[in-house]
Amino acid sequence: MREDGLIRVFLVDDHEVVRRGVHELLSVEPDIEVVGEAGTAADARTRIPAARPDVAVLDVRLPDGSGVEVCRDVRSADESIHCLMLTSYADDEALFDSLMAGASGYVLKAIRGTELLSAVRDVAAGRSLLDPEATSRVLERLRGADRPGGGEAGDERLAQLTDQERRILALIGDGLTNRAIGEELHLAEKTIKNYVSSLLSKLGMERRSQAAAYVARLEAEKRR
Repeated sequence: MREDGLIRVFLVDDHEVVRRGVHELLSVEPDIEVVGEAGTAADARTRIPAARPDVAVLDVRLPDGSGVEVCRDVRSADESIHCLMLTSYADDEALFDSLMAGASGYVLKAIRGTELLSAVRDVAAGRSLLDPEATSRVLERLRGADRPGGGEAGDERLAQLTDQERRILALIGDGLTNRAIGEELHLAEKTIKNYVSSLLSKLGMERRSQAAAYVARLEAEKRR
């Protein structure tokens, strides 16, 4: 969300009727502005960075690729853009891929209009909509994303982190951006960025999405 209070949203769906319906739903809200649309993955990759939205609402299935791939590419280039995946199907595979791509939310097209508006606002605010209960079905697969050694190796890696790095890792798991984490801990965004680089290095990871998935797995194991 920008200083003017507006949430800028970009829509990606290959069905014009769906895009038009979501556009009309969002546009009547005083705090939301639709800044662009695309019907293909190729167009989305070009137009989203140029539009610089706060939230990209992405259809999972596109004629020339996947919205999940678009999410991964967009987030790699600009982490300030949050992605909300929109799909017609409750697909564990797509849910897992969305989680690993760094998406902040995954909702069905059957969602009510008021719920979609809430989802867009929550994602724009840096909150994650990936329901722990829904993701628990696929979290077991995340073990393959970690280095060999299982839970004990994970504990050893976690032990390498300072208390501050652990706090920041937990907030990454909650879906917070560097800026939001800085506000939470009363630290400069640049300082948080340095902490994140350090903890990723200690965990043997390259991306925040891997750290978020790691936290989700640890939380799932605690609940067992």
